[in-house]
Amino acid sequence: MKVLLVNKFHWPKGGSEKYYFELGELLKQHGHEVAYFSMEDEKNISTGDKEYFVPKFDLNNSSKLKALDVIYNKKNQKIMEYALDDFKPDIVHLNNFQRQLSASIIKPCVDRNIPIVFTAHDVQAICPAITMMDNDKNPCELCIGGRYINCIKKSCNKGSKLKSILGALEGYYYRKNKIYTDKISYIITPSEFYRKKFIEDGVNENKIKAIHNSIIMGDYNVKVEDEGYALYFGRLSKEKGILNLINAFKKCKKGTLYIAGEGPEKDRIENIIKENKLEKRVKLLGFLNKEEMTEVTRKCKFVVVPSIWYENCPYSVLETLAIGKPVIGSNMGGIPELVSDNENGYIYDTIEELTEKMNMLFSDEEIVKKFSKKSKELAKEKYDREVYYSELKNIYDKVVEER
Repeated sequence: MKVLLVNKFHWPKGGSEKYYFELGELLKQHGHEVAYFSMEDEKNISTGDKEYFVPKFDLNNSSKLKALDVIYNKKNQKIMEYALDDFKPDIVHLNNFQRQLSASIIKPCVDRNIPIVFTAHDVQAICPAITMMDNDKNPCELCIGGRYINCIKKSCNKGSKLKSILGALEGYYYRKNKIYTDKISYIITPSEFYRKKFIEDGVNENKIKAIHNSIIMGDYNVKVEDEGYALYFGRLSKEKGILNLINAFKKCKKGTLYIAGEGPEKDRIENIIKENKLEKRVKLLGFLNKEEMTEVTRKCKFVVVPSIWYENCPYSVLETLAIGKPVIGSNMGGIPELVSDNENGYIYDTIEELTEKMNMLFSDEEIVKKFSKKSKELAKEKYDREVYYSELKNIYDKVVEER
């Protein structure tokens, strides 16, 4: 098959881009021809395959006259038409496309009867603010079912009334034109939790499937050690639950905590560490690259994922499992799908429970060993790339047959 992969960023920005590039390599390994459709950017990387780019669109610095381009950009439609006629794909596989690429790239695919598969890396299809969180960083489901007026009322989109109005208008446009329910042939969600939210929002359950993200297991065949510390890695922000983790850890009877990452809560974390005299027990590592992150993970006792928002299928958890370490995760979003409670880690609901679970792993070497072994087994069984490809190929075959 010939597959046109679509994502608004063509450089390693985050999880969506990791998926986008690794999916291209996986498809090529199985004999498919791949091309890429994205946005121009000085950070773009070259894949060696056909690449089609629309002009760069900066949401923050564009004029108000161009604001509606986030909903429908006619220039991008023309470029997509050219890409489809030039590459002639059997399938268009969308990733993050909303706003910068806009809904305009859908019409040329529908006009040419080319099936569209969409991997939903977030919940922008449901929530104009993308995260399903309110301005206080609490989970919010008020916009489910197209009730986008709530986004405007609460100025959910970056605290801006104008951006919230624009986001709501975008949502209404997608809903009125049945982009997700009719125009897109099939939706993949990286978690069952997200799948249920999409169905609750109106997507036909026969057109959507949860397939957890995959990883290259060979990249994580490293020797594990146990230097006794708990590890958090990710953005230092409220929705990631980093403040809850610090407050839970300060009540732990023993142990040390390493924190890798940067973010807006860094100063507050430093203050809590000083106020509670935790300087000898909490170590801030700052930003770490992939190799450094693997090194610090293979030496930890366990990893904590304390998110307070609806995580999808975090690569951080998959990578931890592939290395072979236990995970303590919050009972939020797709996290409980990756962490089997009392098998390869623990799931918790409250800060008090988090303290309790950390104390247990700090104190019991046998449980740590048992959970570590199970993590590795689960990664091999469920999250290997070949397992993912088999599921994806079935979807590709289905949408092409139904075309």
